[in-house]
Parts: sequence; C-alpha cells; structure tokens
Amino acid sequence: MAAVTGPLSDEARKVTGDALQSALVDLIDLSLSAKQAHWNLIGPHFRSLHLQLDDVVDIARKHMDIVAERAVAIGVNPDGRAETVAKSAHTKQLPDGYVQDRDVIEYFTSLLADIVQRFRTRVRDTDEPDPITQDLLIAATQDLEQQHWMIQAQK
Repeated sequence: MAAVTGPLSDEARKVTGDALQSALVDLIDLSLSAKQAHWNLIGPHFRSLHLQLDDVVDIARKHMDIVAERAVAIGVNPDGRAETVAKSAHTKQLPDGYVQDRDVIEYFTSLLADIVQRFRTRVRDTDEPDPITQDLLIAATQDLEQQHWMIQAQK
C-alpha cells in the first residue's frame, strides 16, 4: 500500500502534523461537549442557547473535517478515535445530567477561550513550516472567537 506524501520536509510535517492533530482533538471534544450541553440544557435561556450550541457543533464539525483532510494532504494520518480524543483532550468535562443555562454559558465561555488560545499558538507554530495550514487554522480561530463572543455576551 502506497502512503500519501505531501510537499513538506520531515521537520515541517512533524510540526504541522502535531498542530493539526491537537486541533482535531480540540474540535472533536468541543463538538461532543456542545452536543452534551445541547441535550441536557435547562433554564430560561434554553431556546437561544440550545440553538447557539448547534452552531458551535456545526463550526467544530466543519473545521474538524478541514483539519483532518489537510493532515492527510501533507502525509499525516489524523486520529479522531474516541480513545485518542479521551486521552488527549485538555478540557474539563460538563457534569452529567441537566445543566443550567447560566452554567453552560460560563462553561463554554471558558472552554472556547482556552481553545482559542491553543489555536492562536498553532497559528504561530505553523507560520514558517506551512502557511497553508496556518490559513486553515486562522479561519477556524476566527469562527471559534466569534462563538466565544456570542456565548460570552449572554452573561
């Protein structure tokens, strides 16, 4: 079986592949957390926050596919398996059961702020080794920052 190769040097592929893999884990974990909150949300702001969480899921899923496909294009295998995400995720998980809308707002304001900071680091890390990947990460960061703003504005 022939492996997919890409245009990057081994060193550039390593740095870029690591950035893409960690971004993939963040995006998968974000989408799962947003769905968990979406299903278990209660409170007076249920409707608007319920819909907002679907937007977060859509954005995370869109960018996870872009990130994973970029990894393959440069010759790196993305790993989105549940076991990998569970071992690699950096996020504090939501409690089980129902979650109050105000707690969901606090949780996602903090979660998105943390993810955005990690994405900004990845943007800096990929500047030299792969500006194409950097552009993809910039676009994801922009969408994540917008969601952070929209959720934080509900405080």
